[in-house]
Amino acid sequence: MIPLRDDNPSKSVPFVNVLFIFINVSVFLYQYFGLSGQPARLYYELGCIPYEFTHFTDMAPTALVPVPLTIFTAMFLHGGWIHLLSNMLFLWIFGDNIEDHLGHGRYIFFYLLCGIAGFFSHIVMNVNSQIPSIGASGAIAGVMGAYMILYPKARIVTLLILVIFIQIVRIPAIIMIGYWLLIQILSGLAATGLETGGGVAWFAHIGGFIAGLILILLMKNKQRYA
Repeated sequence: MIPLRDDNPSKSVPFVNVLFIFINVSVFLYQYFGLSGQPARLYYELGCIPYEFTHFTDMAPTALVPVPLTIFTAMFLHGGWIHLLSNMLFLWIFGDNIEDHLGHGRYIFFYLLCGIAGFFSHIVMNVNSQIPSIGASGAIAGVMGAYMILYPKARIVTLLILVIFIQIVRIPAIIMIGYWLLIQILSGLAATGLETGGGVAWFAHIGGFIAGLILILLMKNKQRYA
């Protein structure tokens, strides 16, 4: 299932959400067009490397910022066009409503905390990994968790692909996001204990999602939501 848009317009201009998208796209373009064909260089200099956190070290190449800060910088790096575009699509669809509900300042706080929770979840499950973890997926997963709590009945216009059956349908957010979460959990469990050379940080998604659920319950406005 690929979400295309939601039938849940926001009441305010989501300029923070747009700013996050702009930063992610700008950093990605710099990676690919401003680093003389070496986009992976920043993965090791600004990405979140679990081994560095669990062993209190900074492996070569040296990080451009103190190692603890890579948990922030890694949120704005992406591994390819599909990684970037899929993340920005989800952020565009779900982020405006969460910013609308929380307000601009609290949305920044919420987004970054979900991203941090996602990376820490990945670190806990991969303590000896020397592979950089990058991407906004943990933060965006938190946004999706909040959306499911606040707007479970909102309709998500979704491209449904089942083998040769392809159709655009409107699915309640709780079903669409619930299905997405199930895939993350099953994939994470399947990957547990496997030594791989990279791939998807499933537990970063799960950790970010759980953080989003908890934070939105703590931060939610008293106004009515549905």
